[in-house]
Amino acid sequence: MAERALKALNYDPSDLWVLDEEDLEALEIGAGILGTGGGGNPYIGKLRARLAMRSGYNLSILPLDRLADDARCISLGGIGAPVVAYERLKEGREGLRCVRALEEHLGIAIDAIVCEEIGGANSMEPLIAAAFAGLPVVDCDGMGRAFPEMQMTTFSIYGHRSTPSVMCDLHGNVVLFQHAASELWHERMARACVVSQGGASTLASAPMTGAFLKKYSIPHSYTQAVSLGRAVLKARRDHADPVAAICAQENGRQVFSGKIVDLERHLRGGFVIGEAKLAGIDAFNGDSASVMIQNENLVFSRNGEVEVSVPDLIIVLDVDSGNAITTEMLRYGQRVAIVALPCHSLLRSAAALEVVGPKAFGFDDLTFRPIEGMQP
Repeated sequence: MAERALKALNYDPSDLWVLDEEDLEALEIGAGILGTGGGGNPYIGKLRARLAMRSGYNLSILPLDRLADDARCISLGGIGAPVVAYERLKEGREGLRCVRALEEHLGIAIDAIVCEEIGGANSMEPLIAAAFAGLPVVDCDGMGRAFPEMQMTTFSIYGHRSTPSVMCDLHGNVVLFQHAASELWHERMARACVVSQGGASTLASAPMTGAFLKKYSIPHSYTQAVSLGRAVLKARRDHADPVAAICAQENGRQVFSGKIVDLERHLRGGFVIGEAKLAGIDAFNGDSASVMIQNENLVFSRNGEVEVSVPDLIIVLDVDSGNAITTEMLRYGQRVAIVALPCHSLLRSAAALEVVGPKAFGFDDLTFRPIEGMQP
């Protein structure tokens, strides 16, 4: 399979970035930050990826510009509620079964794997599946962050049809979605299926061409995530502020520091739904804030006024370490920093905002305002 892929993609093996364990450590941190609270627990994802690496498999990343225009690539990632993936470990080869089932159904050989969302453990899932399949992962993704629903990718927003797709769970079940009338119908059917499978599974979608990915993917996602993680690690070594390092690296802004004083969180329809309320500390002493959650952090408000909303990134960080705190790991009393980062321009078009803007999540009275226009 690896030799066939090299020939089909027409790249030199020296083009590949083969990750080492230091890269994985940085990816865990960076993908956790870009996950905006979701995408699955990055620490668990790192452990699974490291196990594959130590078992002799190469976790390889191919630069987007080295991908052949006619390459056949499938996007892959976890689906379900993050808290389930944290409490119930995967069997390990769900992603590989998805790849093989799609190849068998379509009668083709896949050339490369694409990350559905770079956030959290979903940054690791494609690497693991690709390593087992002997394939590279392309240095891009469909979100540049994490979103709770599958139609919220740049792939779907800009015309890709995700079916036929395959969902596999840890029990060995393989479910084929032959055709969906729309990307939203695909999400609805897959969400119902994942609930019946226990709340967390792995899904691979219909192939895309390399030419499509070069135009409509979020580029250099793995490079971005690893670089972001390295910036945090350097700040720690230098006894500098990791939160400031994150903002400097990504042109972001710290919008709050506070302590979690109330937390509402429950499972509904395969999602974690809730709200975290905070009381300000340090420079924000006397202020109050809240973060609305649907697997990911959707809306940040301070003193009752919305300041940041999707699709821009809202990240809850440990105030000391700079580690992202995923929504399932939020706890009463935690001291956190809230950071806002700008999303990629592909998520800010009129077509994209219909799918990933505030109104798509039920915030009908909100209009997206890029964080660049915020008052400092």
